[in-house]
Amino acid sequence: MSAAEGLLVGKRILVTGATGGIGTEICRKLHRDGARLAIHYGSSDEQAQALVAQGGDRGSVALQADLTSEGGPDGLWDAATDALGGIDVLVNNAGLWIYSRLEPEEEWLAGWDANMDLNLRQAAWLTRRAVLDFRKQGGGAIISMASRSSLRGDDGEHLAYGVAKAGLQNLMKGVARAFAHEGVLAYSIAPAMVATRMIAGHMPPERLAALPMREVVPPEDVAETVAFLASGRARHMTGATLDIMGADYVR
Repeated sequence: MSAAEGLLVGKRILVTGATGGIGTEICRKLHRDGARLAIHYGSSDEQAQALVAQGGDRGSVALQADLTSEGGPDGLWDAATDALGGIDVLVNNAGLWIYSRLEPEEEWLAGWDANMDLNLRQAAWLTRRAVLDFRKQGGGAIISMASRSSLRGDDGEHLAYGVAKAGLQNLMKGVARAFAHEGVLAYSIAPAMVATRMIAGHMPPERLAALPMREVVPPEDVAETVAFLASGRARHMTGATLDIMGADYVR
């Protein structure tokens, strides 16, 4: 048995983007430690239901929502709080590495709009709802997935992605500073490239060999960090960004 098992018993946690590579592992670790989950997905209903089943009979639920649609984040928050009887932890994990090429202009603008919608605006809306509820119930935690790009910037075809993730990271800092006295905690996690299906098999050997650990970040490392923060064992770490980069970027 894991030493962490049971530390999240009684915790009600909403995980967005739960059926992706990182989100799936987050759900597994949170279930392992005893949490009840609202498992958000966009289109992968079968995978979401499989994650619910992994939680056994504790009452986790799968909830579909388009977070970029008008009312999408609000609808998800309402459905999650209704299903679980409230939320104690929000995990803003939904996101995507979206192009924002400099030209043509139409593609540049479309890339910026898409990045702001998916990688910042939806998480900010859910964060707003979480803060409002957490202040009423005496506390809660928000854990948001930033990125190495939010710290160092991204490449020329993904400038908007880095800006959106930096905005999300800054949002967590502001929430932490403004509402810590009311028990509202906020953290960012900044991974480098994670070994998801999107990355697996596409990493050039020379790039892999240049990494200090000779491997990309395993999703388990990210998930264990989420579980640790959700447990409340590091309250005074609120406002911090935790780097998970295998020393590929050190600050």
